Amino acid sequence: MSERTPAMARPLRPPTAARTAACLGLFLLGGVVAVAGALVQPAWFPGGLLLALAAEAGLCLGAARAVGSRGGAVAPAGGWMLAVILLTASRPEGDFVFGAGSGSYLFLLGGMAVAVMCATLAPVRQRGGSPARLAK
Repeated sequence: MSERTPAMARPLRPPTAARTAACLGLFLLGGVVAVAGALVQPAWFPGGLLLALAAEAGLCLGAARAVGSRGGAVAPAGGWMLAVILLTASRPEGDFVFGAGSGSYLFLLGGMAVAVMCATLAPVRQRGGSPARLAK
């Protein structure tokens, strides 16, 4: 029997500069996808909404796979949510991006649901490189 340290007992390492820069870039890209989705979804209502939500899901899942952790999916989801929250606020002139229609609410709530699903179900690599599941 080998004397390996269990995965849960290993000390956490601080993130590298490359990983931090990648997560920051993904955060900004999430904001760009949110702005694009906010403009596309009312233009072609059923198809635009599905396209905007699929773009967010693709970004979150692709980011999780590229970074190799669920944090990769959380970074663009956080950027998406921040951008959408900023877009829903009305300005003093009365301008706003989202109208009070069903499509806007589906975009807001559906986007949040997609972000949570992608962050929890993202396929990530295990530490140690073993393809087997970790022991209980």
